[in-house]
Amino acid sequence: MNKTIFLVGARAAGKTTLGKMLANKLSYSFVDTDCYLLETTQKTVAEIVEKEGWDGFRARESQVLVDTTKPNHVIATGGGMVLAQQNRNFMKQHGMVFFLSAPAAILAARLMKDPNVAQRPSLTGLSIIDEMEKVLTERLPLYHDAAHHIINVNQDENLVLNQLIELLSNN
Repeated sequence: MNKTIFLVGARAAGKTTLGKMLANKLSYSFVDTDCYLLETTQKTVAEIVEKEGWDGFRARESQVLVDTTKPNHVIATGGGMVLAQQNRNFMKQHGMVFFLSAPAAILAARLMKDPNVAQRPSLTGLSIIDEMEKVLTERLPLYHDAAHHIINVNQDENLVLNQLIELLSNN
């Protein structure tokens, strides 16, 4: 197996946690696009959005996707990476894309436990649960469009990891 693996999904779906576990299991490198952006710009997502707006952030995010795509890498994308058609097409053409799916209530509960506002600024100004429901409703078709496989992450991490490995070994 010599491919790039992309993990897409809403905030708090477990892209970073599962991405690190998967990379470790496969002896791949791991990249979180939001962390990569922080390391290369020395600015948090919130700071970039404040200074450049969401459009500026999204342009930077798209460039990070291209810059970090390499064989034998697991890439945890930002929750909004799928908003741009070019990003969805790029991921589908350059690797295997997994949509880590969970209900809005589960994602909201995870966010309330660890809000990490610097990395996860509010997208709507709504309460966390209302925001997650709104964002998921808007983005669900985009996550589905980007994904080769959809994984229910509302279960034990090790079960999810095993599902990912099984799907990868069958492709």
